[in-house]
Amino acid sequence: MNFVEELRWRGLLQDSTPGIEEYLSEGSRRAYIGFDPTAPSMTIGNLVPITMLLRFQMAGHQPIVLMGGATGRIGDPSGKDEERQLKSYEELDNNLAHQLEQMKKFLRFDDSPTSTLIVNNYDFYTDMNILTFLRDVGKRMTINYMLSKDSVKNRLEKGLSFTEFTYQLIQGYDFQWLYENMDVRIQMGGSDQWGNITGGTELIRRNLSGKAYALTCPLLTKSDGKKFGKSEKGNVWLDPNMTSPYQFYQFWINSADGDVPKLMRTFSFKTKEEIEALEAEHNEAPHLRKAQKALAEEMTIRIHSKEDYESALKVSELLFNKKASKEMLLGLSKNALKSITEELESFTISKADLENGINIMDLTAVSTSIFKSKGEARRAIKSNAVAVNKDKVKSFEAIVSTEVLIHDKYFMIENGKKKKYMVVIEN
Repeated sequence: MNFVEELRWRGLLQDSTPGIEEYLSEGSRRAYIGFDPTAPSMTIGNLVPITMLLRFQMAGHQPIVLMGGATGRIGDPSGKDEERQLKSYEELDNNLAHQLEQMKKFLRFDDSPTSTLIVNNYDFYTDMNILTFLRDVGKRMTINYMLSKDSVKNRLEKGLSFTEFTYQLIQGYDFQWLYENMDVRIQMGGSDQWGNITGGTELIRRNLSGKAYALTCPLLTKSDGKKFGKSEKGNVWLDPNMTSPYQFYQFWINSADGDVPKLMRTFSFKTKEEIEALEAEHNEAPHLRKAQKALAEEMTIRIHSKEDYESALKVSELLFNKKASKEMLLGLSKNALKSITEELESFTISKADLENGINIMDLTAVSTSIFKSKGEARRAIKSNAVAVNKDKVKSFEAIVSTEVLIHDKYFMIENGKKKKYMVVIEN
């Protein structure tokens, strides 16, 4: 199956210019997608174009990542209801450096002819002054043509700055530069980029009398029409320090039944036969969530690691299985325990206090607010409901000390089978 056929059966082909399949069939080609460093990390939403580049690479072609060191300074109006807030150059440069490291993890970099290439479009403009840009780029595009783009038309009533209006010119020149200097004849992206991408093919036609191609995938939305890539807590980041591997795993495992077939076809690298078999199993017994589990496993391992996936399973077991053991809790890694503190109500106490030993009722009703009063704590202990690290508290006089610490930083208190709390030690 060739690249375009692969996209088509997966539902990932929105628009393409005529002749692109024939051009790709003639040999190994180069295509690029642009990424603006407007955030400190990439998100799940960025995984769609990254995955497209990886599929292109696996089909025997060479992907090019164009980092928007220049376009990030301007702001793309596509899909935006209002003007972007410009970020400082320092912030953009830091974002770009971090995103570059992420790209190196998600795409293949080796000594083969299809190894990923990375280009920064800021390099195109460092020696270009405004007069050169207006003569060589602006002169070739009419206002009428630029106004016809949806990214512009949708913003005219609310207001569009000249800065964002010129974004399509810069993206168009990016394509021309790559065409001239690196023999790149294909630009890909999301469907909201169609106007900007075809602006580039038009610039190449007018300036160079050349033939270039465009290809877009549909924007990924959930079955309820909401934008994909966000959880209840906000963006799902690809940086483990911003979205923990456990939270990342939970995002996929909690996918709605109606979203799973689309998500599987968009992101999974399983074969067509494997995916169709999983879809059939999912349709027969959706309550078993086999498709969600398979997707969560594949994505967590791919973006993080197998170790992080196994840790996410252990954290899930501890939080949701009423029969989770003390050994399971004590065996969790420091990162896994940190993930639990982000999911449960957590309290901080000083290590000095714990070194002196804290009475269990003082700990649960004074140092923390697990119970509203010592009387409430007493009643819970009397009913055998309170546990520290899965050990039931038998006495009102019980003392909690540093012996309970896991990784010298954490311990868990439970009130009954459902209420769990983490205590974090502050040095």
